[in-house]
Amino acid sequence: MTSVHLEQGQVTMVDREIPARPPGYALIRLDTAGICSTDLHLQRGYYGFAGTPGHEFVGEVTASDDPRWLGRRVVGEINLACGACDWCARDLGRHCPNRSVLGIVNHPGAFAEYLTLPEANLHEVPADVSTDHAVFTEPVAAACEILDQVALPDRVAVLGDGKLGLLIAQVLQLASVQVDLYGRHPDKMRLVEPLGVRTVKPGGSESYQMVVEATGSSAGLQTAIGMTRPRGTLVMKSTVYDRVSIDTAPIIVNELTMIGSRCGRFEPALDRIRSGRLILDPLIAARYPLAEAPLAFAKAAEKGTLKVLLHR
Repeated sequence: MTSVHLEQGQVTMVDREIPARPPGYALIRLDTAGICSTDLHLQRGYYGFAGTPGHEFVGEVTASDDPRWLGRRVVGEINLACGACDWCARDLGRHCPNRSVLGIVNHPGAFAEYLTLPEANLHEVPADVSTDHAVFTEPVAAACEILDQVALPDRVAVLGDGKLGLLIAQVLQLASVQVDLYGRHPDKMRLVEPLGVRTVKPGGSESYQMVVEATGSSAGLQTAIGMTRPRGTLVMKSTVYDRVSIDTAPIIVNELTMIGSRCGRFEPALDRIRSGRLILDPLIAARYPLAEAPLAFAKAAEKGTLKVLLHR
């Protein structure tokens, strides 16, 4: 099968055997996958990664222990938990210390003709949800995780107009919150204005009870700290490859609560996608065949590019 391989900054295509399917796992034939910022960080050396990346995907189950999965169009949660530790017993498998992570840690990813995942990780895509929309399930779930972590105030600032920032702004706005989206690209921010999102250029002096940092930059966190009111909440969504140096004085003096936020549940994400209220089509910047993944990665790395899709 054709597969993408990342190593030492290079994106190459290799031919590999179709992966063996362990008991309890499904074999999935890729339909469509999305390149995200994490994949670009892996290319640059994050985690010392070498292998097949990709964790945002839609595919068809071609083999499984449970015949009910056969032929189903699915998405899949990316954390493969051990199922035996205290974290797993508390239904916190996303934090299992023994977990592997699809396309990131010790499990080959979705940028290949076939991949495997535990059947327990799979979610069927509703028939009335297009594949182009379903491929956003994982990042929409990451946006929805904020709803599970914090009580929302009436007004929230979201910093960052990249792929994740635009999804977060939409999810929070549809949760009856007034979102002020801060970014540097009016053309991208304009995409979510129909939902009522207020778009703002950086540089003002407004402050907020809650700020979501999704800039993807090392400077974004310090900016977000300065915009958070005393005893306010800062939600950190960026996974930045470089180490981040921050001034801790305003955090302590203003008694801020800082919350890391990562993966989320797929059920609420699929519900929101199925509602048809999220603006997703304009977020797709380009499509490439899987065999042209090196070109797709180059496109995704261009400044200001939104979602780039790979298809089988």
